[in-house]
Amino acid sequence: MSEPLHYLPATELARRVRARELSALELLRATLDRIGAADPHLGAFLHVDADGAERQAAAVDQALARRDDPGPLAGVPIALKDVIVTGGVPTTAGSRILAGWVPPASYSATVVERLRAAGAVLVGKLNLDEFAMGSSNENSAFHPVRNPWDLERVPGGSSGGAAAAVAAGLCAGALGTDTGGSIRQPAALCGVVGLKPTYGRVPRYGVVAFASSLDQVGPLARTVGDAALLFEAIAGFDPRDSTSIQEPAPRLADALTRGARGLRIGRPRELELPGVDLEVTAAVDAALDVLTHLGATVTDVSLPHAAYWLPAYYLVAPAEASSNLARYDGVRYGMRAGPPEQSLNDMYARTRGAGFGAEVKRRIMLGTFALRSGYYDAYYRKAQQVRALIARDHERAFAEVDLIATPTSPTPAFRLGEKTQDPVTMYLTDVFTMGAPLAGLPAISVPCGFTPEGLPVGLQLTARALDEATLLRAAAAYEQATDHGLRHPPEQNLAGEGRA
Repeated sequence: MSEPLHYLPATELARRVRARELSALELLRATLDRIGAADPHLGAFLHVDADGAERQAAAVDQALARRDDPGPLAGVPIALKDVIVTGGVPTTAGSRILAGWVPPASYSATVVERLRAAGAVLVGKLNLDEFAMGSSNENSAFHPVRNPWDLERVPGGSSGGAAAAVAAGLCAGALGTDTGGSIRQPAALCGVVGLKPTYGRVPRYGVVAFASSLDQVGPLARTVGDAALLFEAIAGFDPRDSTSIQEPAPRLADALTRGARGLRIGRPRELELPGVDLEVTAAVDAALDVLTHLGATVTDVSLPHAAYWLPAYYLVAPAEASSNLARYDGVRYGMRAGPPEQSLNDMYARTRGAGFGAEVKRRIMLGTFALRSGYYDAYYRKAQQVRALIARDHERAFAEVDLIATPTSPTPAFRLGEKTQDPVTMYLTDVFTMGAPLAGLPAISVPCGFTPEGLPVGLQLTARALDEATLLRAAAAYEQATDHGLRHPPEQNLAGEGRA
């Protein structure tokens, strides 16, 4: 039986469009039909830009008719996490404070410009935890996203809409952002591939900021090859981003075919934690056995300061969020609350009180406290010192190995509402993913199995800075040796029959 069009890899869709076996407009209309049928049961999209996407698809078909090259993503339907500014299209960051904000047509994120230049068709904006703060997509100001494998479970966060949309065939790929695990964790919970590039490898210009020293844009895709294709399209230096690395976009085709033979993979002793589900541990162990069979070597490594990942992250990230979110004051853009005759301070308080959700307020307060005079040295500065130790741990580990392997998430997808009343328990869902952003390193989550209940499990691999090629090499070798990525969510869930 042939694969349905909405589950074909982006690489294959681009090939068919370029070969004129399928028009970009035909592919777009099939995608919009799929979104219309399935998204009411998932809530992955906040805005579908059907008119804009139709213009982009028509332009791809016209270029092909002229025998022009429309780009490597010719006609491929891609969706964007709604922290990525898209000119002329609503951009809300999942928050009431930006509800209805439409950026000027001339202002789009660098990654949006690069996707369009590569021939992608941008179909809409995806739901997320408000301002990318969360691990379940239940913090969206508009509605939660449901996991397509089980509609009573979360898709992960904060890029939950992106992961759910890709898993359910609502788009061929998506861009998310990863600050502490927000690409990789939802990718694991939804059974797709999620890549967090090296910090600075993908420009952040035009991306709504959460924590500026941690945020990074990256792809979510159905295959490792698709993730590589999207990464190549968006990576590379941008002078408009002061943190952008002056490295050209990588070429990854050779890396995807080199196999795993000779790779050295380390398992951190400090991350063999008691709270990890046995089903997750078993799936990751089995994945490493596959890589060993493919010629890789698996050994123990040490990351001595791994126990401090979570506390360091929850000082650095909220402190930077406190500073970044100060711009949402009701004056320049976004919502303004309260009567016109109120004082300026009252207007600030009313606007921010009504516009921000509980989790965003919690993190702003944490960050503001950590930056207060008399507390800065004890908290924020100390967290930055620990962050330097975490980076040094990884440098020493990579003197011995090429990759570090862990589970992506300690559990499979949990039930909606299960962790919302206990923020610390929610924060612990990212216990494996915080190290890479704190150290500025690339990491990937690739599907590595399923629980007996049919829920996906993810394997996380982390590499040296700028070594996405080795990361994708190992992930591609594993993917080609297994069939986990070939399974799709139950179709009855996407027809509305799976919700209790």
